[in-house]
Amino acid sequence: MEFFSAFNTVEFLSAFIVLFAVIDPIGIMPIVLSIRDKGKIINPTKAVFFAFGLMFLFFFLGDWILNLFGVDINSFAVAGSIVIFLMALEMVLDIEIFKDSSIAANDATIVPLVFPLLAGAGSFTTLLSLKAEYASINILFALLLNAVVVFIMLSATAFLQRLLGKGGIYFTRKFFGIILLAISVKLFTSNLSYLINQISATAG
Repeated sequence: MEFFSAFNTVEFLSAFIVLFAVIDPIGIMPIVLSIRDKGKIINPTKAVFFAFGLMFLFFFLGDWILNLFGVDINSFAVAGSIVIFLMALEMVLDIEIFKDSSIAANDATIVPLVFPLLAGAGSFTTLLSLKAEYASINILFALLLNAVVVFIMLSATAFLQRLLGKGGIYFTRKFFGIILLAISVKLFTSNLSYLINQISATAG
């Protein structure tokens, strides 16, 4: 009962907006459309279940999991930013960096949609940051609402494809590719600077 009493509308909305910006369901739509144009399968229900299942799991066990492998959240974020950077390059330069080596090469639900696009280093890092500021119930409800929004958007890709047309999809792919590049660079530099400062402080 005490858990639910900590619900706060302002915290809930703030957490929702922050997570929505990081997960960026609007920004990944050109990637989803591009994947489907290649004849690959994306299952919205499966994607939301695994992506937000991972985020809920990481919310409760994130610190423990990283400590188990001796990895701090900043190093994790730097590694994730490199993956996001490479995916953004694919969008901007029309090149293929990630090759399909799985048995189900026609299924793009888990990779790259679930990880690293939906449940990646950015969302994991954000969850741990929010956990230090807001009550858990507000973050969990914010995650749940984001899951609903992502499911609706993934289910509406065919409609968006008809609405935008090939020219619109091409433009949005390039535009959001540049946005993803900027996000990856920001994630990389901010966390790398923290690690360098930490090493300098230890050495000093």
